[in-house]
Formats: sequence, C-alpha cells, structure tokens
Amino acid sequence: MSAETLARWQFGITTVYHFLFVPITIALSILVAVLQTLWVRSGDEKFLRLTKFYGKIFLINFAMGVVTGIVQEFQFGMNWSEYSRMVGDIFGAPLALEALLAFFLESVFLGLWIFGWDRLPKRAHLAMIWLGAVGTVLSSIFILFANSWMQNPVGATFDPQLNRAHLTDLLAVLTNPVGLVAIGHVWSAAAMTAGGLILGVAGWHLYKAHKTQPDTYTMDNKNVATFRWAAKFGAWVMLVACVLVIITGDLGGKVMTSVQPAKIAASEDLQTTQSCAPFQIVPGVEIPCLLSFLATDWNPNGTVIGLNDATAMTKSALSGQTVTPPTGATLDQTDLAKSFASSMVAMYGQDPSNGAMLMVMPSFWSFRIMMGLGGLGLIVSIIALAKLKGKEKLPKFGKGWVTIMVASPLLPLFGCSFGWMLTEFGRQPWLVNGVLPTAAGVSPGVTPLELWLTMILYTLVYGVLAVIEVGLMLNTMKKGLPDVVEPTLVKDEDTPLSFAY
Repeated sequence: MSAETLARWQFGITTVYHFLFVPITIALSILVAVLQTLWVRSGDEKFLRLTKFYGKIFLINFAMGVVTGIVQEFQFGMNWSEYSRMVGDIFGAPLALEALLAFFLESVFLGLWIFGWDRLPKRAHLAMIWLGAVGTVLSSIFILFANSWMQNPVGATFDPQLNRAHLTDLLAVLTNPVGLVAIGHVWSAAAMTAGGLILGVAGWHLYKAHKTQPDTYTMDNKNVATFRWAAKFGAWVMLVACVLVIITGDLGGKVMTSVQPAKIAASEDLQTTQSCAPFQIVPGVEIPCLLSFLATDWNPNGTVIGLNDATAMTKSALSGQTVTPPTGATLDQTDLAKSFASSMVAMYGQDPSNGAMLMVMPSFWSFRIMMGLGGLGLIVSIIALAKLKGKEKLPKFGKGWVTIMVASPLLPLFGCSFGWMLTEFGRQPWLVNGVLPTAAGVSPGVTPLELWLTMILYTLVYGVLAVIEVGLMLNTMKKGLPDVVEPTLVKDEDTPLSFAY
C-alpha cells in the first residue's frame, strides 16, 4: 500500500474509534446535569441516585474519549503535514478555540464536580456539571466547524507568495452553513444515543428484577420505581431526538446539494443529472422524484447533479479550470476554491488525486445503513414507551425485551459512525473540498513502513483500551443504582479530597 492509503486508513481507524465515545459524552453530560437539577429542585433521592449512576458512566466514557482524541491531533502533523502547512492558518483556529476555551471548561469544572460533592453548596455544585456540559457542547461546536470547513472552505483565500491559504473571515468559518446544520444533526444523534443508553440500562435492570425477584417487582421497590422512571425518560429523549435527526438531516441534505453535489450524487448512485431525480431505497427500488424533493427545497422537479457531471467537475477543478455546474443546477463555490484554481496544477501537477474519483458504493451504503439504524432506533423508542405506558404500570418482560434494550444504545451509536463515514467518503478525492486533493496533503517524509508500525501499535493500544472501557462500563451497569446519602459540607479544610465515584 502507498503512504497515502495507509495514512488514510490510520486516520480513519482512529477517528471511527474515537467517535464511538463522542455522542455519548456530548449528550450524557447534559442529561446528567438535568438529572442533578431535578434532584436539587425536588430533593427526591431517586434523582440523586440516577445522577451518581449515569454520572459514573459518563465519566468513564469522557476519559476514554479524551485519550483517543489526542491521537488524532498528532496525526495532522505526523501524517498530514502538507495539509497542515496549506490550510493550518484556518483549520487551526477552531481547534485552538476548542483547546483553550472548551477543553478548559470541561477539565476544570468536571474536576470540581467530581471532587466537590462535599465541598461546594448544592447549587454551586450543580453549576459545575452545567459548566462542564457547556464545555463539552462547545468542544463539539468547534470540532464540527473545523470539519465543516473541510467540506465548505469559506472565510479564506489563497496567498500565491506563501503558497498556502490564509484566514480572511473567522466569523464566516464559525457560521459556515454546513457547520450550522451539522451541529443540530450531530447533537440530535448524540441525544438519541445517550437516551438509548439510559433506556437500555434501565430496561435491562427492570427485566432482571422481574425475572430474578418477582416477589419484590412492584412500585414499592425503590430500585424498580427509579429504573422505570429512567427507562421512560430515556425513551422520550430517544424519540424526540430521532425526530430532530430527521429534520436536521433533511436540512443538511439541501445544504450539501449546493456545496457538495458530488456527495449527494455518490450517496444516491445517481449517474446522470436529472430533474425529478428518484430516491433509491436499495438498488433497483426507487421512489420517483423524491431525491429532487428532498435535495432542492421540496421541489419534485428540481435538478440534481449526477455522477457523470460531478466527476467531470472534479476533473476540471483538479486541472485548474473553472468549475461550471450543469444547466439548471446550482453550485456554491468558495472564494478559496476560485482563487486557488489557477495555481493548483503548478503546485500539485496534473490530476494530483492520482486518478481517485468519487467513492460511490461506500457513500451509498453508509447513507442507507445510517438511515436504517436510525429508523430502527425510532421503533425501539416507540416500543419502549408503549410497554411502559401509564404511571404505575410494571410490564412483564420476555427475552425480546432484552434484545431491544441491548439494541437501544447500539443502533444510534453505530448510526452515528456510518454518518461520519458518509461525511468523509463523500468528500473524496478532496481533503479540503475543491481546494486540496487528499493525495497532496500527505507528509512527504513518511514511509509506508512507519505508517504500518504506528497503525499496528495504535490498533493494539486501542484494543486494550476497548477491553478496559467495555469492562468498566459493564461492571458499572451491572452494579445498578448506588446507595446515597445527602451530601454534607466538610468544614475541616485539611480533610483530603474524596473521589465521589
């Protein structure tokens, strides 16, 4: 394999692995803050127990996400130095904000939350988890705007003297329309995942109580009553989030049609530019005009660029020519892409992508797997709410319930992963859409042997971390709700800090 292929595999492996922790961390931080808020306002012990229980799951996941995320940033300098040299002035801005602002909030205030149960007044301690959650949300915002800039490189222009791009408008980068729709879509998917996790764990404990302790399986049992409330809470979060995923996904598709028509064409395997373009459920099964309706502001006769024209446009751009969309289609080309077009051949040579064109089948199937898993998640939430309908109803559970509870967090979690795959597959052969070909961004001094060695090392380390992560999560989930007492403030300043989990 070439150094480019290995570098792509290495970054892909580390990114997909890291992103398994991201959705849970983003949404669970907020949901744990909501649970603690309910406890502070009501004084009900069940909310304190749920805060401690799901808070520990959140912290395990958060720690693993931090460890695996650091490796990705190293790779920008190690494997993709030409990318960093070319666009580092712009791409580095949101990453710097993420590190200086968002990660500061996360690390400081989550630390105070962990160790401050008996050191801070109740409401001050509640503020710590909310500030930590704000930091987590801000972190996701800056990362999404950084990635969205690769999809739609706004707010920048090319400097021919330095042979690299430079930032002209930070506000444009931080209000990128691709980023704005991505934020809503990723947050909704994250909430669906975290809601599914809360539902799955609580639902499994209800099944366990019903099967192993049928005599105490009543609402008088505090554990049963608490897990029943948590299961309904998680199911409602999952259901509402799924509806928002559909809405934000629709908005994202419309934006992508104007800035990345090749991605839309690849995700639908649409060969020719069409008005009244069909939507393929699977190959050979089409719904007429639905793709045009979804992609062009609900116009069933709207024009959608096909793979043939999208490929021709890509080849034109790689040859330093003006990119012109087919008649009836629209394309938002950024100032950076326009200013760099005349210099592209001089810098990278004819067809610097080495002939790599659109990744059609990976995009096509990633899109369908993502939608399928999300749809199944919606069904799971509806089934759970139907089963738990009523205030005092305690349903009888069969083995099918266990399958549904195991699936409830995994369906949206893997759906998120396939969504990211679609995002990245559909951008090829560009590293920065319309500007920097993937082949041109690889570090020139990195050899295939070095990439093989580091990729094997990362895989082994990540394998060990996966065993540790799964072991800690399952052990915490199996233990169930902790016994709690009302926290009391420590008056002796010399008392050592205690870890609350």
